[in-house]
Amino acid sequence: MKIIIIGAGEVGLHIAQRLAEENQDVVLVEIDPKKIREVQNALDIKTILGSGTNPSVLQDAGIKESDIIVAATDNDEANLITCFYAQFLTNYITKIVRLKNPDYMKHREIFNQDFLSIDLIINPRTEMVASMLRLMEIPEASEVIDFKDGKIKLLGLTVREDSPLIGKKLSSFGDLESAILVGVIIRGDRVIIPRGNDVIQGNDLIYCITRQQDISNIFHLIGLRKRELGRVMIIGGSETGFTLAKSLDKTSVNTKIVEKDGQRCLEMAENLKKVVVLNGDATDRDFLLEENIADIDIVAVITGDDENNVLISLLTKALGAKKTITKIGKLSYIPLISEIGIDTVVSPRLSAIRAILQYIRKGKVICVAPLKGEGAEVIEFEALETSDIVNIPLSRVKFPKGSIVGAIIRGEEIIIPRGQNMIKPHDHLILFALKKTIPKLEKLFTVKLEYF
Repeated sequence: MKIIIIGAGEVGLHIAQRLAEENQDVVLVEIDPKKIREVQNALDIKTILGSGTNPSVLQDAGIKESDIIVAATDNDEANLITCFYAQFLTNYITKIVRLKNPDYMKHREIFNQDFLSIDLIINPRTEMVASMLRLMEIPEASEVIDFKDGKIKLLGLTVREDSPLIGKKLSSFGDLESAILVGVIIRGDRVIIPRGNDVIQGNDLIYCITRQQDISNIFHLIGLRKRELGRVMIIGGSETGFTLAKSLDKTSVNTKIVEKDGQRCLEMAENLKKVVVLNGDATDRDFLLEENIADIDIVAVITGDDENNVLISLLTKALGAKKTITKIGKLSYIPLISEIGIDTVVSPRLSAIRAILQYIRKGKVICVAPLKGEGAEVIEFEALETSDIVNIPLSRVKFPKGSIVGAIIRGEEIIIPRGQNMIKPHDHLILFALKKTIPKLEKLFTVKLEYF
């Protein structure tokens, strides 16, 4: 597959890096010579100095022979013009465009017309709000990712010191075996794809696959109390904060939104029915105490300043807020932030990257889980009749070390597998794998299991 990426910002560069690691044929177009040199030093891909709004540059990039073009610059209009030229320079190419301006999202039908025919519009704000709402659905989890329209959940859970799981081998889970599979354990700086003899320790961060209907039972068995979300405070009245507030305005969740700009507060108050709009400074300790911050279940800190977001998150936690969700713009900050006591990080750029990769890899990698340092991934494949891993017990399948099957989807049936389970033709498999294991796993699936 040949893919052209327009823009070497954080989104474009990260996508190019991930696809290059999968041996895809990637061409990256960038107008800034400095960024081009940085890409050339970091990645073994073809680069072209120029603008995606120039049809000659697109022809030089090989647009007529390409399968997908991703317009991922920071300029919405440039991205749209790129798609406009792509439509006329080739008979058919899949067009993915990143649009930040929320006004464009109100007129999505325009982009489906013949003169643009855009296949996928990615709005980072929309994707990030969706991530935050999933986290609010299960407040105890540090990560929530949906498969099969939410019927299967990937949960990131921290094992408390008093959990009955501590000291137990995974092979001895008993009542849990049919309901949960632990696919990844994060222990300090280590990323572990566990086997049956591995033992759970206190403060382990475990990533597990389960069915939606089993979540309550699992929480009971592992010593976590399923909390109902009662109170949320949103810090920051940007479009992202307002969009999140509008979503919660339709629920029974007691929600407040805090904004320093008085005029912005008036605008939001006119459009919100139940959400309480507060004009105040969330860096002010006395203000937070007056608003009973210790009673808040989740504080979503989503101002436009990364450093301010970190400060507010630490302050609200220190004053008793139960959980924080913190917006971080710079991808390079994310690994550091998790080390200083921030509960959960969301990123508009990372949300856009996941959505784009999910579409590009449709039929290959349905979802990429943001596990510790991106050291592990979650991948979905389909088993075909020609594969020699079907109709034999999983215990006899030679998956690469560092990978494990987390779930088998067979029509409407969802199986949390054990060694005796068999893979049937056309089953969908959800696998956990260390990043370094991905090439071996892909080789196995390329030879013996075709992508759908």
